[in-house]
Amino acid sequence: MARITVTVDGEQREDEVEPRLLLVHYLREQAGKVGTPVGCDTSNCGACTVALDGRGVKSCSVLAVQADGSEVVTIEGLQADDGTLHPLQQAFHEQHALQCGFCTPGMIMAARDLLTRNPNPSEAEIREGIEGNLCRCTGYQNIIRAVQAAAQGASL
Repeated sequence: MARITVTVDGEQREDEVEPRLLLVHYLREQAGKVGTPVGCDTSNCGACTVALDGRGVKSCSVLAVQADGSEVVTIEGLQADDGTLHPLQQAFHEQHALQCGFCTPGMIMAARDLLTRNPNPSEAEIREGIEGNLCRCTGYQNIIRAVQAAAQGASL
């Protein structure tokens, strides 16, 4: 077992973990952040995307021990304490950018990473920014519109 200290959605945690435990499983099973889904376990789908020290990563491709000393933000960490949705969450809702919702947490976190680096992306840049995240339901059009809407008025 290894002892790690990780800040998850603003809360510092100290936990014992198996050295081979994936960050996605740590977040779900030990930190209780079940909004981050286990998608494919092969880093192909992007459903498990979180922010690790400010950068979007697929949490199924990172070991929990690699996050020691880091800050992780999950989809749950975007919502304000009073329940107000993050501008991206609100835009996804308003633009009907989800159907089954399975990819949505990772898609929003990938879009957040993009908008943090490029606050006014073109449609092509949005498509490139979310290309590692698969959606099998929407056809991506409303997702693109949601990211555009969030970029037009959001403070990320």
